Amino acid sequence: MHRQTLCTLIAAFAMAAAAPAAQSQVVAPIKPGLWQTHSEREVNGQRQPDISERMKNMSPEKRAQIDAMMKQHGVASGAGGMGQVCYSRESLERSPWADQVTDCKIDYKSRSSSLWKWHTSCPKSGYESDGEADFLDRENYIVKSTSISKIGEQVRTSSTTISAKYLGSDCGGLKPLEPARP
Repeated sequence: MHRQTLCTLIAAFAMAAAAPAAQSQVVAPIKPGLWQTHSEREVNGQRQPDISERMKNMSPEKRAQIDAMMKQHGVASGAGGMGQVCYSRESLERSPWADQVTDCKIDYKSRSSSLWKWHTSCPKSGYESDGEADFLDRENYIVKSTSISKIGEQVRTSSTTISAKYLGSDCGGLKPLEPARP
C-alpha cells in the first residue's frame, strides 16, 4: 500500500473530528474513546477492496509494518472494511487534518451540532474534496467525501463513506488518533 493511501485513510478518520485552527475552535459532538468504523471506497467508479483485502497479498513483514504504522497513528484495521480508531479529548479538540498537510485549506460551509459540510483544497498536491459528517448522536457518525486528485496528467476521483459506532471510553492498547506526515 502506498504511503499516500495510508495518509488518506488516516485523514478520513481525522476529518470527522477536525476543526481548523484558523477558525474558532468547534469540537466534533462525539465522545472520546474507542470507535468501531466501517469504510467503503470507490476510485474512478470502481469499488476498492478494503485495507484487509489489500494486505492479504503482502508479505507478513509488510503487513506487520503497515499495521504498526496505522496503530502508531491511532487506527487499527480489520476485515470487511471494519476498523477501530481512538479519539482522545485532545485529538477531538485540535485539528489533526490541518497539521497533516500544510498546503491544505478547509472551508466549512456549515457546522451545526449534527451536520458539518466542508470543502478542502490542497493546491500544491493537486487535491480537492467535499465532505460532510452527519453526527447521528454522540455515539454514531457517518462521514461521506468525494475527491479529485491529480498526479501528473492522471486524474483520480474517489468517494469514501465511513460509518462509526462508539465502543467505550477505554481504547485499550490503541493510541489516540494522530495525523500521518506525508
